[in-house]
Amino acid sequence: QVQLVESGGGSVQAGGSLRLSCAASGRIRSSYAMGWFRQAPGKEREFVAAFSWRGNAVYANSVKGRFTISRDNAKNTVYLQMESLKSEDTAVYYCAARSDYYSSAADANNYDYWGQGTQVTVSS
Repeated sequence: QVQLVESGGGSVQAGGSLRLSCAASGRIRSSYAMGWFRQAPGKEREFVAAFSWRGNAVYANSVKGRFTISRDNAKNTVYLQMESLKSEDTAVYYCAARSDYYSSAADANNYDYWGQGTQVTVSS
């Protein structure tokens, strides 16, 4: 089993920044690809950022240029640095891991493991 635990969520004013962390434990392998999704109230879960099979980062258009995904393999931790936050970024943010590295990074159905989520609230 793989466990993913997110942290770093909170409340921030528009224009502010937050950094989310996702610590992986259990039978996680370095070949697993990691990603971030979010779900706002009344909306479906949507893709935010992830590492593709090439190892490069891919982003949703809505966050491109503002969010940065990174990882520390030694710590089995993935980060999501969020800058210039907007009220529409308010959501529960989920970390996810997929074992099929070559599958689409933006498709939530391709992910095998999910964290419990961390709330991000941006006030305008």
